[in-house]
Amino acid sequence: MEFTERDAERIFEEAYTYHMMGDIEKAIELYKKSIEIKPTAKAYTFLGWAYSMLRDYEKAIEYCKKAIDLDPDYGNPYNDIGAYLIEMGRFEEAIPWLKKAITAKNYEPRHYPHINLARAYMMMGRLEEALEEVEKALSIDPDYKPAHVVRHQILAMLN
Repeated sequence: MEFTERDAERIFEEAYTYHMMGDIEKAIELYKKSIEIKPTAKAYTFLGWAYSMLRDYEKAIEYCKKAIDLDPDYGNPYNDIGAYLIEMGRFEEAIPWLKKAITAKNYEPRHYPHINLARAYMMMGRLEEALEEVEKALSIDPDYKPAHVVRHQILAMLN
């Protein structure tokens, strides 16, 4: 049977549903099936995200890099790589990936890489730079609650 691009999209949506329900193994299986039919940067990024939920950050990064190879303008995998590197304690290595996410042509939500960059700077003791990034995130989305939390943490550390 010949699958179409629409089939790939439908399978991706099904994978996402399983992902949100917490059935990560089934989500991974379906993301891979979707990619077999029609590889997309979004599907590779979400496959990486699923692996990150299993704490397999190396595999998550590998799939995000495949997403970037397919669509270098898609910002989400850059941010995700940065976030995974932060989880692995590789803060310095995360910074260039997060900066690429910030400047990517096609990326929403724009405030995420600023918050992740703030987290990396915080962990490195670079509090003024961390605060700058939080302020940038809040200028993009003033209602983003995690940014307010991080801002208060940084201000407490500065005092």
